[in-house]
Amino acid sequence: AICGHGCKYGECMGPNKCKCFPGFTGKTCNQDLNECGLKPRPCEHRCMNTHGSYKCYCLNGYMLMPDGTCASSRTCAMVNCQYGCEEVKGEVQCLCPSGGLQLGPNRRTCIDIDECSTGKAVCSYNRRCVNTFGSYYCKCQLGYELKYVSGHYDCVDVNECVTDTHRCNLHAECLNTKGSFKCKCRQGYRGSGFYCA
Repeated sequence: AICGHGCKYGECMGPNKCKCFPGFTGKTCNQDLNECGLKPRPCEHRCMNTHGSYKCYCLNGYMLMPDGTCASSRTCAMVNCQYGCEEVKGEVQCLCPSGGLQLGPNRRTCIDIDECSTGKAVCSYNRRCVNTFGSYYCKCQLGYELKYVSGHYDCVDVNECVTDTHRCNLHAECLNTKGSFKCKCRQGYRGSGFYCA
């Protein structure tokens, strides 16, 4: 079977029919499924959607149990954690619902880790990192767009001269370059290409 637009996070099961991997949805499985909005709700208290998955966390005063449920805890209530807590070797520790968050200086609230500036993010060479609260994602560099080419998704150069998104002067010709474009005044005209006289 062939899926003309590909199945980004899934596999092709029939002509243009994708079977998405858990956590993804859409005709080409290119959209993150927000599990937090599903019925029945996957978490007892609170839910944080992540790329391809989700994390459960508890209200203040409750402790996250290994099975994902929340149990009332007097010690947890006393610590006053933002996202619930867990007990490790008899010691109460506040939790953060995502690996992209870390405990702040007060050890109770969670602050975002900017994976893009710390170098923790791994994006392929033609993609740029975009930080989000608790995570990050990779986006095509400016001048490139995501396209399904020869069996996989890739960032392909946008030909601004063809898509007519260039700003060249009426008396200039547009020359496509990798990730950008250049303007050159036609014969008999002089200028920057954006302005020709």
